[in-house]
Amino acid sequence: MAVRVLYRDVIPYETPSSLDVLSGPSEGVLTLPVTVHWGPDAFTDLSTPDGVEKAYENLVREGTAQQQEELLNADLLRSVWPHLRLPTRCRDLWQGRFPELAAP
Repeated sequence: MAVRVLYRDVIPYETPSSLDVLSGPSEGVLTLPVTVHWGPDAFTDLSTPDGVEKAYENLVREGTAQQQEELLNADLLRSVWPHLRLPTRCRDLWQGRFPELAAP
């Protein structure tokens, strides 16, 4: 029987070069690029927990390193990281690259 390869096991995830280069806003309304969020509402309000989670989950999973560096904020990412709903492989990649995200 052939081994079945699932997309979730091979999807490419990108990461920024460093958390220190994340220069995105920490407040206000953020418009997500269509390549990151192709749903009907690309706007997200960073003043609400739901808005931050929507933006950050999409940017971490779907964003290019350049998009992540421009749109993610390092302090905000650290504060919401434990609450983000991410695929296991994606979370493991980020925490392997940035161990401080895995710290309790």
